[in-house]
Amino acid sequence: MSVQTWTFIIVGLTFALYIGIAIWSRASSTKEFYVAGGGVHPIVNGMATAADWMSAASFISMAGLISFMGYDGGVYLMGWTGGYVLLALLLAPYLRKFGKFTVPDFIGDRYYSNIARTVAVVCAIIVSFTYVAGQMRGVGVVFSRFLEVPINTGVYFGMAIVFFYAVLGGMKGITYTQVAQYCVLIFAYMVPAIFISLSITGHAIPQLGFIGKVTDGSGTFLLDKLDQLNVELGFAEYMDGSKKMIDVFAITFALMVGTAGLPHVIVRFFTVPRVKDARLSAGWALLFIAILYTTAPAIAAFARTNLINTVSNRPYSEMPEWFKKWEVTALLGWVDKNNDGVIQYSKGTAIVGKGPVQEKENGVAVRGASGEVVVTNADPANPNELYIDQDIMVLANPEIAGLPAWVIALVAAGGLAAALSTAAGLLLVISTSLSHDLIKKQFRPDISEKAELWWARGGAAMAVMVAGYFGIHPPGFVAATVALAFGLAAASFFPAIILGIFDKRMNREGAISGMVVGITLMLYYMLKYKLNYFGGGTADDWWFGISPEGFGSVAMFVNMIISLVVSRLTAPPPADVQAIVEDIRIPRGAGEAQAH
Repeated sequence: MSVQTWTFIIVGLTFALYIGIAIWSRASSTKEFYVAGGGVHPIVNGMATAADWMSAASFISMAGLISFMGYDGGVYLMGWTGGYVLLALLLAPYLRKFGKFTVPDFIGDRYYSNIARTVAVVCAIIVSFTYVAGQMRGVGVVFSRFLEVPINTGVYFGMAIVFFYAVLGGMKGITYTQVAQYCVLIFAYMVPAIFISLSITGHAIPQLGFIGKVTDGSGTFLLDKLDQLNVELGFAEYMDGSKKMIDVFAITFALMVGTAGLPHVIVRFFTVPRVKDARLSAGWALLFIAILYTTAPAIAAFARTNLINTVSNRPYSEMPEWFKKWEVTALLGWVDKNNDGVIQYSKGTAIVGKGPVQEKENGVAVRGASGEVVVTNADPANPNELYIDQDIMVLANPEIAGLPAWVIALVAAGGLAAALSTAAGLLLVISTSLSHDLIKKQFRPDISEKAELWWARGGAAMAVMVAGYFGIHPPGFVAATVALAFGLAAASFFPAIILGIFDKRMNREGAISGMVVGITLMLYYMLKYKLNYFGGGTADDWWFGISPEGFGSVAMFVNMIISLVVSRLTAPPPADVQAIVEDIRIPRGAGEAQAH
């Protein structure tokens, strides 16, 4: 059977499984919709948390970034891994004990202010929509290649599936769906990794293959071989970094502290009965996450090696079917600058954009479907003739390696599982922020449970439609887009949460001013240097040499300084609030999470 047939079968079966789980576990109360009833087993919750955490950025894009960036791509691996540890050990138990299952609810009660709650709602929505844009792009990438439909159509398919089980089942449906999605995504990630590791290095364990020798008889280590291939094509050595050290630290730190402010992950610690169970589920989640994260560098190296060996200095007429299939999606493109029919792949500028389909003119080729174009630099001094979107590397990896069609289809199903699991969690955060933190807590405190549930489902439906728009018009690669969401979370939430737990003197004036300044500064920088608003700018114009993906660190420090200064210049919190802060740091059990 063909790859497309296998994809229809495997993706169809997994979607049927997700929908069946959603129907079986549909929420009948706000507590089930918000926190799955608060009775999920720690191992089950750990698996669901891992699926929630490992988004399309982790599954699809992270290995692709490492594949192209080499050493520099490690910042994403370090930042996201360290960030989860920070969240699980430093913040989650205290937030769980405080008993408020949304970040805006925590901030509203800790800072005794509905203004603080509203600011937090706005920040949560901005962070969640930025994050979900990356997930929807991932869904579109998978559908466009493996079901051979335009990316926009793929996004619509993803919207429909997420709409069904997020709106119907709420957190209860999402939790058990995410358990199934974790099983699908981790199996889909590991099977090709094991096959390719055996093929290239002879090791069945990809992590050992990553540090092992290639089986071509040369006795060369895989990473040394990759260094040689990169240098021959004019790229930097794979193990050398080109990023400024300050940007490496800034991106890593922004990803770490941004994790601590991610509302869709924090809420997962309220779906278990006790604080002890929250800690246990955090430990299980870390184990489940580590399986994928320790494999990602190996997949990146395997994919890069196979790609260079397959396409470099090879006649276009000899390219396998996968090359031309990806070319149709506009995520890969080739222009024959010297008209020799041979693919010249080397260091050089290649950009993707939008425009009318046209023939090759002055060395510039336009390829792709749905009006999308791939443009390579027409400068004769630049020999590069190939554009490769970083987000296709994990998905194309089994095809490049010549693995069976069912394995290729399995990876497609895994990519969809990763994207949809996180998208569902984010959409629930948005709907909860609207129904619980705004409607219930501020505008209609006497609202009935049934009416609140309808508001929650309506908010989720609206969020799905907005998420689809951002998925069609994302600000960058999946991982880069998600990194911006982490920067926004770091700039807005982290100081308010960490100071709210460990600083009794922190008051509402400090928290509000810090969040407003932090999120505004990060949004300005992101819009200016990522989306070219406010006059735009290049990497040479970055403040302190820090990229938009890392600027969340700067905005976070500004937030924290303003919060501390303002809080010391204004009245201290009430005595009862200070007593609560003292109490939540005592590591003893707490009751069930309350949805009201």
